[in-house]
Amino acid sequence: MNFGELINKDEPVLIDFYADWCGPCKMMSPIIQELAKDFKGKATFVKIDVDKNPALAQSLHIQGIPTFIMYKNGKQVWRKSGAMPKQQFVEALNQNV
Repeated sequence: MNFGELINKDEPVLIDFYADWCGPCKMMSPIIQELAKDFKGKATFVKIDVDKNPALAQSLHIQGIPTFIMYKNGKQVWRKSGAMPKQQFVEALNQNV
């Protein structure tokens, strides 16, 4: 599945752009895992390593990590960078499920 197919779903797709060496990315990982359980069947969660996908990261203007982008039906509906509380994700997801 390519990126275009991935983001072109009726349900929200939350993409976590990260790197293995990134401290805040590691801190956010358990929160994203919890969200994936909480929203199972309602949203898709994907992790993309910016070091392994530099062209994609550059094309999406990702300048800091972690960066989280939510898509629905191929359109970006939400975007945030940096560590944040779980509740911010819950609010964004609830607006788009």
